Amino acid sequence: MRKLRLFVVRHGETAWSRERRFAGARDVPLTPEGLRQCEAVARTLASQGVAALYASPLERARASAEVIAKPHRLTVEIEPAFREMALGEWEGLTREEVAARFPADYERWCTAPHLLHLAGGETLGEVAVRVTAGVRELQEAHAGETIVLVSHAIVIRLIVLDALGLGHERLWTVDATPAGITEIEYEPGWATVHRMNTLAHLEAVER
Repeated sequence: MRKLRLFVVRHGETAWSRERRFAGARDVPLTPEGLRQCEAVARTLASQGVAALYASPLERARASAEVIAKPHRLTVEIEPAFREMALGEWEGLTREEVAARFPADYERWCTAPHLLHLAGGETLGEVAVRVTAGVRELQEAHAGETIVLVSHAIVIRLIVLDALGLGHERLWTVDATPAGITEIEYEPGWATVHRMNTLAHLEAVER
């Protein structure tokens, strides 16, 4: 049986992730710290026999993926299915600003994110449809191989929930830290999560 081994990595730190601002579909560059985090991911995954490396089209994911791809001498393949959830008017605002301006919607985001409908944004269900289709395409294209996907916090949470057979209402039971590594193995009709949001590779960077 030919299994797909998928490493899912969240992009490195940005100024907005550090400030807890909603980035959504906006392009935000990595900070120097974010680049160092991606170099630590690259060192950690350098010994893996990676056949392909994919990234969201957003700059923070693309730039992270290019660093991680270097040891494997791979060209980063851009896959729009894995772009971050669009968050409409929230983009560019901090959590505190959103809570003050949109209290009812922010409460729903914190307690029942699967029920939130933002003007100009996507629903969690809409994101899940494209992400699930994207993962299925990776399974079909790379059976028997190991690949890396660099994406975003909401996308990674949805991938893990789907692998565990959990509903979207459980979104906040999964974490996705900048430069965290998640490893999932797919076989027909089954998925095994081997590690989730591991951060040990970042300890040396922090020191």
